[in-house]
Amino acid sequence: MERIAFIGLGNMGGPMAANLVRAGFDVTGFDLAPAALADLVRVGGTAAASAAEAASGVEVAITMLPAGQHVRSVLTGPDGVLARVAPGALLIDCSTIDVETARAMAAAAAEQGCDMLDAPVSGGSAGAAGGTLTFMVGGTAPAFARAQGVLGAMGKTVVLAGPAGAGQAAKLCNNLILGITMLGVSEAFALADKLGLPAQALFDISSKSSGQCWSLTSYCPVPGPVPASPANRDYQAGFAAALMLKDLTLAVEAAAAAGAAGVLGRPAQQAYARLCAMGLGGKDFSVAAQTLLAGPIDG
Repeated sequence: MERIAFIGLGNMGGPMAANLVRAGFDVTGFDLAPAALADLVRVGGTAAASAAEAASGVEVAITMLPAGQHVRSVLTGPDGVLARVAPGALLIDCSTIDVETARAMAAAAAEQGCDMLDAPVSGGSAGAAGGTLTFMVGGTAPAFARAQGVLGAMGKTVVLAGPAGAGQAAKLCNNLILGITMLGVSEAFALADKLGLPAQALFDISSKSSGQCWSLTSYCPVPGPVPASPANRDYQAGFAAALMLKDLTLAVEAAAAAGAAGVLGRPAQQAYARLCAMGLGGKDFSVAAQTLLAGPIDG
């Protein structure tokens, strides 16, 4: 049985690790939160006292951490994961971080004779729990082939986007689209409300017309039209506004570093920053619609 270290057992990492256990993998996890460790043990995993202990001698190490500096510290810090895994181990970072850090970590892994993939995910906490995540993967084809069984136990769609860093690039571009389109859909519902057009009528028309998009038909940001959307449970986060702000900030920074044209990314980033400043960072990012219905986000 392949042994896996899973470091970072939060809202995403915890359910992902649990799915690996259910798939028959021997999973040892570490998280700073005791409750997260207890949850892993409850489903049949093993708790470790540190990231280094979790990674000791394993064939596969997975990280799901908040930001690039955390990934660097856990992987390459004193007594880091790279120093503890089995020779030739496969490392998979599922965090959403900057492209340059992803490339640097892949290079550091290669120096130690290990394979590494950057494999950020899409699908939110519901996808993590249901094992239906989409993995956007950067790395070599042989490393990608090695990871198929592990990633397939946690997700439904696994795509090799290109070499190291390409998975992060895909995630940032995808969430740039998502963040902008959610604001557009939210603004449209706010306008419909002011014009006396019922939300259901707008949904029925736009969901079958040129306004159709995922933010409308799968994640409608107003209560009613899509019963499974967070709007129908007080915007309980599937994907928090604070996380959208993080991803849009990374996208805006990447665009600036690459000299890419930018028109809507920075205004979208600023809109989510204002939502977070209003104390809504823990709500689902579609809470933008509720706020717009009450008045302009910057009002």
